[in-house]
Amino acid sequence: MPLNKESEKRTVEWRSFPTNFEIRGSSLDGGGKLRGHAAVFDKWTDLGYLKEKVAKGAFATTIQEDDIRALWNHDPNYILGRNRAGTLFLEEDDKGLAIDITPPDTSYAKDLMVSIRRKDVTQMSFGFEIVKEDLNHERNERIIQEVILWDVSPVTFPAYPETDIYVRKFLRVEPKRGSGMLLDLLRRRLFLRTRQG
Repeated sequence: MPLNKESEKRTVEWRSFPTNFEIRGSSLDGGGKLRGHAAVFDKWTDLGYLKEKVAKGAFATTIQEDDIRALWNHDPNYILGRNRAGTLFLEEDDKGLAIDITPPDTSYAKDLMVSIRRKDVTQMSFGFEIVKEDLNHERNERIIQEVILWDVSPVTFPAYPETDIYVRKFLRVEPKRGSGMLLDLLRRRLFLRTRQG
C-alpha cells in the first residue's frame, strides 16, 4: 500500500546496491561542481525482486518542499550538499532528476571528485519514501509516481545504470584593458552554456 506524509509507518528506500567501503583523506585538490542525474525517467531497472521505473513528475513536489541532502554512497557522515543551504540544486529535466552540487572543501569530497574525474565513479542513486506508486503484482513491476526525497548520492554500485555524475570546473575569465564588450559577451556565453549543459 502506498505511503503518504501523514502515514505513521515510514519506509525509506535507496536505489543503489549495498557495499562496504572506507574513505581516506587526500591532499589532492578538488575544484568545481558535481552535476548529473540521480534518477532517470521511464527506464526499467531489475532490482532482483521486482522491475521498477520512475515516472516524470515523481520529484516535482519534494524538491520544492523537502530538506534534501547530497551524500557520498548514502552515508550521512559524508555530506556533499544540502538544498536548504544552497549547496544542492535539484530540478526535473527531460532525462530525470538533475542535480548540481557545490561540494565542501574536505578531504572526502576532494577524493570523490578525483574518483569521478578518473571515471571510477560515474553514476548516482537516490534515497526516498514512496508517496504514490502503481504496483502490478502479476508482472512484479512498480512505477514510482511520487516520492519524498531524502538524499541524492554518487554511488559505487547504482541500481539505475543510466544515471550519471561528472565534475564541471569553475570557469574564470580575466579581463584585459579595453576588453569590456568582449568580456561581457564571453560572460553571457558562459552563462548560457552553463544553464544549457
